[in-house]
Amino acid sequence: MIIPAFPAYPFQIKNLPEGAQVFCEIRKRWVKLTPEEWVRQNVFQWMKQTLQYPREMISLEKGIMVGEMAKRYDLLVYDQQFNPWMLVECKAQSVMLTEETLMQVLRYHIAIPVPYLCITNGDGVMVFEKIDGRLCPLEKMPSWMKGER
Repeated sequence: MIIPAFPAYPFQIKNLPEGAQVFCEIRKRWVKLTPEEWVRQNVFQWMKQTLQYPREMISLEKGIMVGEMAKRYDLLVYDQQFNPWMLVECKAQSVMLTEETLMQVLRYHIAIPVPYLCITNGDGVMVFEKIDGRLCPLEKMPSWMKGER
């Protein structure tokens, strides 16, 4: 399990009668600040600032079709050729990372095949590389530049 050290970031948060909202720099709009969104925003900043994944190569919460079901992935990172490279499933900190969480990102992987799959609840990160049809757990996040482990 990788323990992310989230970088300091001056999130723009506003409190409204219907609840707090955070400004998402990727989506360029205010979104409801749920516990899962807190993880999503912090993981994005960690990837961008600490891991040096390019901001323009990261997509947040877009709709996809998994079979006939409409779903939304949390984060998708593209490689240098703009091919999907890593799918990330974010859960609230109160949610344990389980096989069920891994199965969710694997279902999304059907629609968006990627070499790397990641699940996180903000307290821990599990990342896997798909090699010859098998999921191989990694001890550190892959480098975006070369796709190295």
